[in-house]
Amino acid sequence: MPQRRVVTGRSQEPRGRFAEELRQLRADKGDSLRQLGERLGWDWSLFGKMEKGETLGGPEVVQALDQYFGTPGMLLALWELARADKTQFREQYRQYMALEAEAVSLWHFAVSVLPGLLQTPGYAREVLAAGGLKGAELDQQVEARMGRRELLEGEEAPPFRAILSEAVLRTPLRDEVEWRGQLGFVAEMAERENVTIQVLPQSAGLHGLVATDVWFLRLTDGRPVAYTENALSGEIVEENARIERLQRAYDVLRDKAMSPADSRKFILRMLEEAPCDPST
Repeated sequence: MPQRRVVTGRSQEPRGRFAEELRQLRADKGDSLRQLGERLGWDWSLFGKMEKGETLGGPEVVQALDQYFGTPGMLLALWELARADKTQFREQYRQYMALEAEAVSLWHFAVSVLPGLLQTPGYAREVLAAGGLKGAELDQQVEARMGRRELLEGEEAPPFRAILSEAVLRTPLRDEVEWRGQLGFVAEMAERENVTIQVLPQSAGLHGLVATDVWFLRLTDGRPVAYTENALSGEIVEENARIERLQRAYDVLRDKAMSPADSRKFILRMLEEAPCDPST
């Protein structure tokens, strides 16, 4: 096993340490990125992004690297530390935002919370506040989230498909007026030509994305990227095999979901059933 090095500077940060180890191990081996890709069977550009700290990759590729470099379990342990580092949640989210801005199509599955592109200011504020934001930071994040909605505006807006778990629509805001406004906004968005909204009924049962929100982006160069998120972490997925598995799970949900027309009727029924403001 290669001699361990003293951890200094940027390498004290878990993601930076992981990327540093990858760069050093490859340099010690004398491989180029392209040679490494050819020998392990992955696109060489993935290793370049891992060495720059732009992505962590998946456990399969890290295990393959451990085996190739003769570092059994070391890289996987560093990968787990980097993946668990909460500071990376925001960094991954920032990277996702940059990718979203250049996407030519977007698909989404929502487990329990509406996607940001479909949120009203009141909904966004309550969701973000529940996550611990407050004061000026909360105001800034609400404003930023509302700015994202411009992505779906205009003639050049990309097509957007959202599958909403029924639980999303069964979890109201504390403010009844804001909740009615949110339901009305979703119904309005469902009428747009570039937006497709489907509701996955609770009767669909358990499925492959039961605890995971996922976005699928198609970038301008045709490259697919996925972003998965739960309450504690988010991850950009660029490996084709993992994206394919997520896509298959998404396709199953799409087949089980209500049609777009029936979904809009369902949302309108929810709006009719929503409590009215007692002051009106």
